[in-house]
Amino acid sequence: MEIKDNTFARQFQTIVPEGLISVEYSFQEKKIFLTKINAPEGFDNQTVIDAVLKSIMTIIAEKKFRLMPIHPKIVQFIKKNPTYKELLPPGIRI
Repeated sequence: MEIKDNTFARQFQTIVPEGLISVEYSFQEKKIFLTKINAPEGFDNQTVIDAVLKSIMTIIAEKKFRLMPIHPKIVQFIKKNPTYKELLPPGIRI
């Protein structure tokens, strides 16, 4: 799955047959705050959303950013995939 980092819109994006999936973000120092998931209306394929989030976690790790998950679905994703907890800043617990 190809994830595009649209820095102008401050979101990661990918195209699926149903349309555009995007995850909005903001930066503060070396932390990336994942604030919102946008999916096509009626899209509820959690497997695809999880694959998008896994790809985004890889990008975050490669860039050596610290992750601040704000959106509840992203927090749940981190809870289900504890290997990504290493991306959280020290002192942040989920």
